[in-house]
Amino acid sequence: MGLPALEFSDCCLDSPHFRETLKSHEAELDKTNKFIKELIKDGKSLITALKNLSSAKRKFADSLNEFKFQCIGDAETDDEMCIARSLQEFATVLRNLEDERIRMIENASEVLITPLEKFRKEQIGAAKEAKKKYDKETEKYCGILEKHLNLSSKKKESQLQEADSQVDLVRQHFYEVSLEYVFKVQEVQERKMFEFVEPLLAFLQGLFTFYHHGYELAKDFGDFKTQLTISIQNTRNRFEGTRSEVESLMKKMKENPLEHKTISPYTMEGYLYVQEKRHFGTSWVKHYCTYQRDSKQITMVPFDQKSGGKGGEDESVTLKSCTRRKTDSIEKRFCFDVEAVDRPGVITMQALSEEDRRLWMEAMDGREPVYNSNKDSQSEGTAQLDSIGFSIIRKCIHAVETRGINEQGLYRIVGVNSRVQKLLSVLMDPKTASETETDICAEWEIKTITSALKTYLRMLPGPLMMYQFQRSFIKAAKLENQESRVSEIHSLVHRLPEKNRQMLQLLMNHLANVANNHKQNLMTVANLGVVFGPTLLRPQEETVAAIMDIKFQNIVIEILIENHEKIFNTVPDMPLTNAQLHLSRKKSSDSKPPSCSERPLTLFHTVQSTEKQEQRNSIINSSLESVSSNPNSILNSSSSLQPNMNSSDPDLAVVKPTRPNSLTPFRKAKALYACKAEHDSELSFTAGTVFDNVHPSQEPGWLEGTLNGKTGLIPENYVEFL
Repeated sequence: MGLPALEFSDCCLDSPHFRETLKSHEAELDKTNKFIKELIKDGKSLITALKNLSSAKRKFADSLNEFKFQCIGDAETDDEMCIARSLQEFATVLRNLEDERIRMIENASEVLITPLEKFRKEQIGAAKEAKKKYDKETEKYCGILEKHLNLSSKKKESQLQEADSQVDLVRQHFYEVSLEYVFKVQEVQERKMFEFVEPLLAFLQGLFTFYHHGYELAKDFGDFKTQLTISIQNTRNRFEGTRSEVESLMKKMKENPLEHKTISPYTMEGYLYVQEKRHFGTSWVKHYCTYQRDSKQITMVPFDQKSGGKGGEDESVTLKSCTRRKTDSIEKRFCFDVEAVDRPGVITMQALSEEDRRLWMEAMDGREPVYNSNKDSQSEGTAQLDSIGFSIIRKCIHAVETRGINEQGLYRIVGVNSRVQKLLSVLMDPKTASETETDICAEWEIKTITSALKTYLRMLPGPLMMYQFQRSFIKAAKLENQESRVSEIHSLVHRLPEKNRQMLQLLMNHLANVANNHKQNLMTVANLGVVFGPTLLRPQEETVAAIMDIKFQNIVIEILIENHEKIFNTVPDMPLTNAQLHLSRKKSSDSKPPSCSERPLTLFHTVQSTEKQEQRNSIINSSLESVSSNPNSILNSSSSLQPNMNSSDPDLAVVKPTRPNSLTPFRKAKALYACKAEHDSELSFTAGTVFDNVHPSQEPGWLEGTLNGKTGLIPENYVEFL
């Protein structure tokens, strides 16, 4: 398990969890700093102490072997695992070289010591300076806030307004310093993956050049060296893209922090001062409080950012009522009283501002909480996966493959935005779009055409590989071995709607052709993954953790390109399990809409009367032969339910067995697989079982049928209609 990601949205809350996460990052940087310092010392000893060469090299190798990388996130890419493993590989090489008793290279100081010292001074040193500034601003902000909250409400209104303005300025400055510090910590953590290892790799390369007796060892090391070089370059490339995304997010947070506030499991959370009665009087103790409206639970954690630790035990109470405290009844400002079911007396709390008190009051008296709705970062366009959309993509692909397949930097080099928009307007014009035989004119540059293709895909209402499958694709890319990744992605692709899968197949076939010409256009599979990953598999919510997963989005695209023939031309080995369908039923019955990551992965998408879309069925290919040979077995819906079916389009006119709709009479169906019921409402059966009166049920992914006089639910993708 790596280090948790530091979210910019947490800087505003400044919660105990955020402080603990920040401490873990700071500890990792301190450990890295100490290790680099020791490594530099060992390297100098290795260079200068030729007489003690053997012992110095072994100590240096031991130091490398003991260090372990900590990556941000819950999984590592193959490149990161390669880089993390590199130190152990280096140690092994150095131990073998010790037996050869050969001389140290003359330029070791330049290729090894100088870059490490530069990284330590410029990057880790900068992070330390940012920490000092952050700690200073924390103390300053908390001090001014406490002084401000202790102001008597009987002061003149002008004095109070001036004090409020001063606190707002200090709070804003503290927030900006916090964002900059988190950004710097994230940057150094990512930089060390390549700026730290790369000098070591250069040092070893120098050894092989100057050691005559190490020739055989250098040759054996060559494969790993090549793999590591590629991994470092890939990691560097991903870092550059990730850094720009994180920096862009930080700027958005600076401009409007409330608009990018993270959706919290709590209705309201933040710092409150709680009045506590002591034997010498009363005192106001700072607590981090959370409130859950469904359970009416208020949790109070005594915590002071200045001391950096808890001031007592957590306390949870059940809310009974919440009343605004009048200003003339108490000397403190922004106060309100809370009565609890399980605690006698009244709890008086002080919010940080009038606005803060209003939000707490709204949350506790039953009003709906104000959440930031997830917004797609792409502008809503008219792009659709219809015949016009397929025509546009085909025209762009044809132009690229016939005129520019060998252009260097294909898809990486972007066109002029005004030209791209003009080309798109021409292609999306219904008059020209209907002319399928018309190619894109030669006057349009290839970089304009490739940019138009990418822009059109980004203009779709959602990503081509769909928000609800985004987390599943990422999880598949994080599996241990390549075979498992390909198998899981293969299965997920066949759960996509028909048109999404057709468009994805069209695109992957084209990208495979581009990659086959990488010697001329320099666009390898990895480079294409970097270009198309964020476009085809973008997340619905823009967070630092999502940006950290961009590298896995790229891996998914790489797998699709490298295995496009298997993934799109064959059916996955196994259908959805009964347990997965049972989970789908359970979640669909929940009154609360599931999040994108929680939505069930069903094989069928029922037709909505308000939408124009084609029905599709995910029954395996073995049943397609019997369907195609017996046209009467295809359960067709009325033409009014499928206004978008265009038989004139050769690529869309494929024979698809469809699930029956509510107008279809009851039919017989045969089981393709055995299934054991996990619920009383389900039927157990073996392969070959024939059901009567089969028709759609109210549960997504399930049919209803009769077996031996008993009526129950049947997994939809386990049967074929007779």
